[in-house]
Order: sequence, then C-alpha cells, then structure tokens
Amino acid sequence: MFELLSLLCLLIGAGLLVILSIIDFKTYLLPNIYVAPFAVTGILFHAVTHFYYLNITDILIGGLAGYGILWIIRFFGNRYYGQDSLGLGDVKLLGAAGLWLGFEGVLFAMTAGAFVGLLHGLIYAIYKKTTTNNGFSLTRLMIPAGPGFAVGIILMAGWMYKGHVMGVFYDWF
Repeated sequence: MFELLSLLCLLIGAGLLVILSIIDFKTYLLPNIYVAPFAVTGILFHAVTHFYYLNITDILIGGLAGYGILWIIRFFGNRYYGQDSLGLGDVKLLGAAGLWLGFEGVLFAMTAGAFVGLLHGLIYAIYKKTTTNNGFSLTRLMIPAGPGFAVGIILMAGWMYKGHVMGVFYDWF
C-alpha cells in the first residue's frame, strides 16, 4: 500500500512540474496553487517511505537551502538589473524541490536547471537572431527559469529515487 502511495506521489510531483513549466512558458509565472501541492507531495512521499531517503532535518535543510540560495541570487540580481531578475515563484519552487531532494540534491537540481536554462536561452537567442535579423543582448534576454529548474529537479529525483521505483515495479511483477 505504501509503495503504491509513494509511486503516486512521484507521479503527481512530476505532473505538477510539467504543469508549472507549461504555465511558466506561457505567463512567466509559477502559481502557488501548484507549487504548494508540489511541496506537500514531497513531504508526503518521505512520510510514506518512512523517511528512508531523507530524514526530517535533511528535508527542512533542503527546503531552506533551495529557497534561501535562490532568494539571495534574486536579491542581488534585482539590485544589479534594477528590476525583477528572478520571480518569487522560482524561489518557492526551489524551496519545494529542497523538500523532495535535500541539501545536496537541490544544489544539483539548481545547477542542472541553470545549465538547461542557459541552453534554452542560447537557442532562443539564436532563433530570434535568425528570424528577425536584429541584434540581441544576452544580458536582457527574458526566458522563464521554471522549466529549466523543473528539468533539473526531475533529473535529480530520477537519480535519487530510481531504486525505489524499480523496487516497486519488481515487487509487482
């Protein structure tokens, strides 16, 4: 029973990340109505796995680290650019990801997500350059950060919980 519930938590978490990415691409927003359930589902996942992967302290430190590091980046980015450089939804998303992944996991997800965002930005800039024949500035290029972070979160969660998922399927078949 708990194995099924934990697998359901993983699927719901992945689904919420897909929904958040789609919304972010369209609106540049990550609504709390989807970020909050992502956080709660992460806590529920750890509870139904009896805190096998992360204990409560690791979960809380991961959440604080994800939120705090991105908030600091946002603070200094806003000061440098004189405008919002990173939305609070992105900050909350990485805080919620820390509840799923812990301190080291959220750092990896953040790094991988930033790299994916960089690739996305470069591809988008090249696309804009070739389709409009205008110059572009990478310093003022606006792309949503949430989808990149979602990819990083999914990569890290897949790596951390692959044994659990395989074990559940092995037990069933």
